[in-house]
Amino acid sequence: MWENFKSQFILNFVDDNRWHYLTDGLFITLEITVFAALLGLVLGFIIAVIRHNHEKTGKLKIANALCSLYLTIIRGTPVVVQLMIIYFVVFGSVRIDKVLVAVIAFGINSGAYQAEIFRSGIQSIPKGQYEAGRTLGFSYRQTMLTVIMPQALRSVVPTLLNELIALLKETSVAGYIALGDLTKGGDIIRSRTYSAFMPLIAVALIYLTLVLIMESIVKRIERRLKKNER
Repeated sequence: MWENFKSQFILNFVDDNRWHYLTDGLFITLEITVFAALLGLVLGFIIAVIRHNHEKTGKLKIANALCSLYLTIIRGTPVVVQLMIIYFVVFGSVRIDKVLVAVIAFGINSGAYQAEIFRSGIQSIPKGQYEAGRTLGFSYRQTMLTVIMPQALRSVVPTLLNELIALLKETSVAGYIALGDLTKGGDIIRSRTYSAFMPLIAVALIYLTLVLIMESIVKRIERRLKKNER
């Protein structure tokens, strides 16, 4: 049994340096996750502010309608379909880096969910905080920046980090546009060795390790925030 395991390990990871498919894929996966999360953060924040502004003041009707349409479409369709539409339809006639396409696709998708996270955080702040800012003579913008957003951001940090974990796992479908991410790396090894068990288990263990590390970070941040509230 040990000899069989050893031979399979050598076949899948040592021969022809096939382990490079996993390490290179891991780097691409992390690259996509980080930059997509940053893009989603910017989009989510802007959309949340626009929707909250509309609810409070009745302004930005067109912008709010566009944001609502964006949220409906993105949250109502699978991310893999969005990825393929952006690659094969939007950028189908131009040459573009596949990593950039993945960042855009996953960033747009994540932005829809981060927008609702930000919005719920803003709505969780008591109305008295907003009214206090206005009483002090602050404009809506000043009240949001100095009074509301600092409190809202503090309350949504754990949820945003959980969204980052979900985003990491969602990037596993990047192979649909022939991008050599972590999952695709395992699939390439499987296609070369005709052995599915080891490469796929290796991919699963790498994802699991990353998720456990990120969950540990989330728990530490949550504990620290709870201590600061006391």
